[in-house]
Amino acid sequence: MKKEKPTVLIVDDDKHTRDGLSRALQREYDVRLAESGERALDLLNGGDVDILLSDIRMPGMDGLTLLQRAQARHPGLISILLTAYGSVETAVEAMKRGAHDFLIKPVNLDHLDLLLKRALRTRQVESENARLQEQLDDKFGLEHMVGNAPVMRQLFDVIRQAAPTQATVLIQGESGTGKELVAHAIHRLSTRARGPFVAVHCAALSASLLESELFGHEKGAFTGALSRRRGRFELADGGTLFLDEISEIDASVQVKLLRVLEEHQFERVGGDETVEVDIRLVAATNRDLKARVAEGKFREDLFFRLDVVNVQLPPLRDRLEDVPLLCDGFIKEFSQKNQKAVEGITADAVNVLAAHHWPGNVRELRNTIEKMVVLARGPKLTPRDIPPYIRDAVQASGVKATDVRVSGGGDMPDSLAGAERTMIMRALRKHGDSRTRAAEELGISRRTLHRKLKQYRDLDDAPPTGLERPDATKE
Repeated sequence: MKKEKPTVLIVDDDKHTRDGLSRALQREYDVRLAESGERALDLLNGGDVDILLSDIRMPGMDGLTLLQRAQARHPGLISILLTAYGSVETAVEAMKRGAHDFLIKPVNLDHLDLLLKRALRTRQVESENARLQEQLDDKFGLEHMVGNAPVMRQLFDVIRQAAPTQATVLIQGESGTGKELVAHAIHRLSTRARGPFVAVHCAALSASLLESELFGHEKGAFTGALSRRRGRFELADGGTLFLDEISEIDASVQVKLLRVLEEHQFERVGGDETVEVDIRLVAATNRDLKARVAEGKFREDLFFRLDVVNVQLPPLRDRLEDVPLLCDGFIKEFSQKNQKAVEGITADAVNVLAAHHWPGNVRELRNTIEKMVVLARGPKLTPRDIPPYIRDAVQASGVKATDVRVSGGGDMPDSLAGAERTMIMRALRKHGDSRTRAAEELGISRRTLHRKLKQYRDLDDAPPTGLERPDATKE
């Protein structure tokens, strides 16, 4: 149901200012009032607010902090800041944090009215553009993440369910499986998408450096601390903090991290001022964190704080049906980047790649395709373009490329289509040629499945399993 009036939330610690602005706007807007930033956040969480009109200088939470937290939680919110202490520096900082505009007190009401109407029109256009962009997204709505294998579809479901919540997420998987990519996807699909995404690779830093990196430090806290420095927790306020390789952090840092997760506050190194932050933590590790707890190398209470939502990334060897899709995307990426006229890859080459163990997972496959594209001797990648170490490893393993065939055979003008066909054939075989059950597993309608099968019949002289009875209606 469409609202009759847009809703404006006026935030100011001065009652006369709140009441004056309310009287000026109440004819055309549904006006709500808050005397502090804390109260404003409560009202924002409890209702559909279109415009935030806030003073900057307020006791407790100031307007800039309110702006950052409000924008992170409510991406479509229009924010306009008011101040009696107008300066270019304050205006620039407000715009950096996502303010739509900036007004100096006393407010020119005609200017404010014009500004509000223009902002609402701009938001309407942005909303329409966002809807169009959603329609252009892939079916999972997860940019840069490729996968049709059942384990990947399950992964996408977990990400979509967990992302809009505030729950801490622990991502576990081998090196090269794309843990940071998943962290980015969780952030992008969350209510904090407009807030910052800050990543820290914990294993690269010593305990003392990591503590300073995470929590910041005061001037003179240690040799070389020439000025106060904000840590990653402060920089991520209102957004998402991603801690990669969290299993490697020192016990002393684990204690301080646990406190932040429990109390949302900490002190900088060498300081006694308590800093409060509003962040969503996503952590990742390529180790078995439970085993680290059992070994006494990781705190059990911290593990439970981190392991609210557990995301397990499958190794590439467990999703070989995705090799054609991944190859297709990497070929396009590196052909464009290196200005090479490589159009695709043959089925034989894909099947050799699928026979490899891929200890480096998707990262190793990506690097391999880049090498192949750069050194390609023709418009299509063939087995001879595959690096010798991979061909030798496949030969030494005793696995024949034909034993792990993932494509439909012959050249692959479109590896994505080849992978789609493989998935459909596998689902049909699994469910005894029942098209209804196969369509349910694939997440498509029965009509779409019939259309796909007709396309394959038209292309094949000898239809594969599941196509022998064109008129079959087996349920």
